Amino acid sequence: MADTDNEAAEADVTEDDWAAAMQEQAVEDMGTPVAQPASFQSFDGGGGAKPSSMNDFELILDIPVQLTVELGRTRISIRNLLQLAHGSVVELDALAGEPMDVLVNGTLIAQGEVVVVNDKFGIRLTDIITPSERVKKLRA
Repeated sequence: MADTDNEAAEADVTEDDWAAAMQEQAVEDMGTPVAQPASFQSFDGGGGAKPSSMNDFELILDIPVQLTVELGRTRISIRNLLQLAHGSVVELDALAGEPMDVLVNGTLIAQGEVVVVNDKFGIRLTDIITPSERVKKLRA
């Protein structure tokens, strides 16, 4: 489904849109500032208007992100990968009962445990990773 959404979005982009974007990039590369819409000036840290209402924050609330729950990882050779068949078992590095990692766009944001809700798998969040903890992990 995501592929069809991406294909539809790409079909909406015309050559004129690409030409305009390339022209903006060329002007920026030459050191001439490009005027930005007022709604984006507050994000560049350069004296633009400060967000004054929740409407500014609500602009990003509908942006889709990729949420991934990771059971575990393993490394296998291509030879062993090609030998996998229906019913094969691949051993992961995670232990049974260990919390699962919850990632948003590849960044760890929480840990949780697997639950079953209405015959579907879900995850109950047990630990939320704070921004300061994420920064500490980046430095380690």
